[in-house]
Amino acid sequence: MYFRLVNKLVLLALLLARLEMWAQAQTAPPLIPAHDPVMAQQNGTYYMFCTGPGIAVWSSKDRKNWTREKSVFATPPAWATQAVPGFKNNHIWAPDISYYNGVYSLFYSISAFGKNTSCIGLATNKTLDPSSKDFKWVDHGRVIQSVPGRDMWNAIDPNLIRDDAGNPWLSFGSFWEGIKLVKLTPDLKAPAQPEQWRTVAKRPRSPQLNDSLPGDGAIEAPFIFRKGEYYYLFTSFDYCCRGPQSTYKIMVGRAKNVTGPYLDKAGKPLDQGDGTEVLAGDKNWFGLGHNSVYTFNNADYLVFHGYDAADQGRSKLRLEKLAWDEAGWPKVQP
Repeated sequence: MYFRLVNKLVLLALLLARLEMWAQAQTAPPLIPAHDPVMAQQNGTYYMFCTGPGIAVWSSKDRKNWTREKSVFATPPAWATQAVPGFKNNHIWAPDISYYNGVYSLFYSISAFGKNTSCIGLATNKTLDPSSKDFKWVDHGRVIQSVPGRDMWNAIDPNLIRDDAGNPWLSFGSFWEGIKLVKLTPDLKAPAQPEQWRTVAKRPRSPQLNDSLPGDGAIEAPFIFRKGEYYYLFTSFDYCCRGPQSTYKIMVGRAKNVTGPYLDKAGKPLDQGDGTEVLAGDKNWFGLGHNSVYTFNNADYLVFHGYDAADQGRSKLRLEKLAWDEAGWPKVQP
């Protein structure tokens, strides 16, 4: 009798726990659709920018409940439709948002899917608050362009980082010969002279492939984050955008200089195909990637998208607190 009573109590406790989890799930904010998310905080409001028509924009006070805002571009930038014939439906890729000297700078990608017919553009604004009288996106057009047959790199997935002296550097790239880094002019509108293009990360590519093809060196989405004495270069390995077949994962290396060389935890160079895994997919998320990293209210966060196994592999916003081990390597805090 005693053991039967204990078993019943255990079963009852399990049932109550499941009911509580179910109730929490019903009241939790829904995961919003997002691809290639980046984020900024202004006056207590978080603004997220991501891939979508005209660059999708969302706002939130708590990073949980999000409101859809108007896109950055109501109509396609005129220069973009001329520069990239495969650019359709005002679908703009992989933005990057940063703030410096009173100006928000938004880099963005114009591309034909799967080709390196691509451009990185720049728009600026004095504020991210749509209700402000100063709110106005000013487009400065093309900053960098990749040309098939000329370039073995792809002008997509931009990310701006400044060195100790305040000099701006733009990392970018996908597939082909990997992730590039170039110094920009102070106004961010062009590469600094003389132009010097550095490869900071790449993966092996089959040599027999035609130069016009992306190839099988699946790496993209760079993001450089400064922490202590190191610059941390995050990238995404393997394949995005395939729903349940997505295999995206987040990798990292670090360097004491913004130009590298970036090394992984084992001391191996990222420009030779190496890297340390930060986060990968599982039974709940088919793939995780295209991340950015920020410090909000004295805490570091990893912002990225994942392909939701509970929703047919649709892309959703993910945001996780980021911790650092004793050796200074990033890890997702449970």
